[in-house]
Amino acid sequence: MATNFGLFGTYPFTLPPLPYAYNALEPFIDEETMHYHHDKHFATYIKNLNEALKPYPFLQRLPLEQILCSVRGLPPESRTAILNNGGGVYNHTLFFNGLAPASEDVHMPEGELLEAIEGFFGSFENFKEEFSKSAAEVFGSGWTVLASDQFGNLSIINIKDQETLLCEGLEPVILFDVWEHAYYLKYKNERADYIKNLWNVIRFR
Repeated sequence: MATNFGLFGTYPFTLPPLPYAYNALEPFIDEETMHYHHDKHFATYIKNLNEALKPYPFLQRLPLEQILCSVRGLPPESRTAILNNGGGVYNHTLFFNGLAPASEDVHMPEGELLEAIEGFFGSFENFKEEFSKSAAEVFGSGWTVLASDQFGNLSIINIKDQETLLCEGLEPVILFDVWEHAYYLKYKNERADYIKNLWNVIRFR
């Protein structure tokens, strides 16, 4: 999943539609969860980010990625709200665009990406095992990311809450949302089952 900064737009940010039907990821992610996750949680991050940026015309002209990487230039009284909600917009945009119905032929890496995964992790199955283990170990809320640096080196990284890897020179290849709201309606406390099933709808290309 290549990062596409054109996905984000500029202030005022608006809720993008899902690139598939709400029930398209069933049985792995249910329709009710998609409505709540996209229409409630994601929409709330967008609403709160717009509210946080409303008093600052100089920030409204900047793309989201520049805002998130301008920590020192953010107004101290609004810095936390901007970073938390901006990170939520950034991460959820990548997450929802990084999913696809199980019937689509996009859930297995190929070419250079597959070669890189096999080179760094031994095999695709070993990679899935390591990634799933890391995602299961996230304490509380957060994300697990397969990230690539500018040289093509791959690493599995856990990030907390709505932090991002945006300003660290790392490109998200795939990311798993392991906040409870992403899976609790269907999987309850069984995060491992959610992680196992998410591989069926994660987009690699």
